[in-house]
Amino acid sequence: MGFKLTILLGCAVLLEARPALGAPAEGPGSSGKLVLDARSRVETAKGSGLDRLVLKRLELEPARTAAVVCDMWDQHWCQGATRRVADMAPRMNELLKALRSRGVLVIHCPSGTLGRYEGSPGRKLAQSAPKVEPKTPLQGWCGIEKAREGDLPIDDSDGGCDCEPQCKQGSPWRGQIAAIEIHDADAITDSAEAYYLMRQRGIENVLVMGVHTNMCVLGRPFSIRQLVHQGLNVLLVRDMTDTMYNARRRPFVPHHGGTDLVVGHIERHWCPTVTSDQVLGGRPFRFRDDGRKVLGAVISEPEYDTDATLPAFASRRLAKAFDVRYALRDPLDANAFAGLEALDEADALLLSAWRRTPPAAQMELLRKLVASGKPIAAIRTASHAFQRRSGWELPAGHAEWPDFDREVLGGHYTGHHGNVPDGAERSYVWAVPERRSHPILAGFPEGEVLVASWLYKSQPLGERAQALLLGRAGDRKPHEPVAWTHTHPGRGRVFYTSLGSPDDFKLPAFERLLENGIHWAAGLAAPEEAAGGTKRP
Repeated sequence: MGFKLTILLGCAVLLEARPALGAPAEGPGSSGKLVLDARSRVETAKGSGLDRLVLKRLELEPARTAAVVCDMWDQHWCQGATRRVADMAPRMNELLKALRSRGVLVIHCPSGTLGRYEGSPGRKLAQSAPKVEPKTPLQGWCGIEKAREGDLPIDDSDGGCDCEPQCKQGSPWRGQIAAIEIHDADAITDSAEAYYLMRQRGIENVLVMGVHTNMCVLGRPFSIRQLVHQGLNVLLVRDMTDTMYNARRRPFVPHHGGTDLVVGHIERHWCPTVTSDQVLGGRPFRFRDDGRKVLGAVISEPEYDTDATLPAFASRRLAKAFDVRYALRDPLDANAFAGLEALDEADALLLSAWRRTPPAAQMELLRKLVASGKPIAAIRTASHAFQRRSGWELPAGHAEWPDFDREVLGGHYTGHHGNVPDGAERSYVWAVPERRSHPILAGFPEGEVLVASWLYKSQPLGERAQALLLGRAGDRKPHEPVAWTHTHPGRGRVFYTSLGSPDDFKLPAFERLLENGIHWAAGLAAPEEAAGGTKRP
């Protein structure tokens, strides 16, 4: 098993198993609705090419919701795919049990195997739905729609088998894997019958799970592309899926990194995603053969678009080493965070928050996490992550940590210099000569580098802090520390940089610095770079 890293881009990581967000409300007048936080990627501005991670809290009526199980066959032609289906199936079965008990319609879709189920209650149920006219024609297969989604972020042209040698392609499946139970009230189909049944039942919401994201989960007549075209509210259960991707092909990331990239593609172009723990509690499912560290991202700051720049950075620079997971600002409370509980196994934290005062329980958990010795990597406004501005009221039941910068990061934030891009206050940074051999500075250019961020006033650093980069705002003195290492009171490693504005992410020098800092905090070697600054595959 791999070990896990959490990027904290907002607030606290909880140290207890996550309660089920989708559990029915209790008490008089409870609606019994399925409550889920759906994650999408929305372009920051038209034509920008930069997508912001957005959470929206949904309340779904169970009677108007269906769960579609896509091609969870008993055997795949790729033995690696067969093993991963077997690994995932017990968790999926528990999710389906919970959904079924709430009144959600379960539709099993093991394509090409319906003869095995002929005459069963599930087949009869699917066949009984009268045909209806769809909004757009339903096809046996809906391939990639270049005008809408462009190309997939992975090369699956070889079929996607990750085994060595690759398995011989064929159609060995004979039915759905036995670990997923089929109840008499469930439906069984592999065609447009699923849509007819949804229309008959007044289904408006569809939770899609199964395999594979880049193939059947997108293309089948009962799945994402075609159901989105019918105007249904489609949600992918992103921890209950897999991808046919060979890690020896572009973009040369581990197999499960390929799945993460395709999930991002779906969130950007087709539909939001949710996770099974929102219904079951605990943590999202993780494949046993996923050896990457978990990199959790908790994002909450309004100034520098890190809910857009950091996910894009993670896709470019971190997919090889990390399973990136996100906890985002709670849709109903700017000082609370959705998804924090699922990050309790973190090995390290990355913080990018701005003046947040989270609920007292979350702050206490953050303090415990630091005390446990978790390493921390932090950027930009993390220096005043949990400190109110003068005159701001502290909400009832919430807490702050005004000494976090000094105690944990080793800094001393007191404001920032001005930065006029074409004037005398332009910001330049350079490596501290005596720290040039530090692994975080691997690949950082010689001499001064022009950066976009206004320089923070961070003097003096703590006794245990060691500056890696210095900077100047025009000719002002003293020169400011811009990046440093520290050891926090829990004896964990700390990397911090005051850089991190959106235009900094356009600088290879900054991205390399941040990438190295995250790897260093997590105990990994700095990634190797080939001549000319490109990654070695």
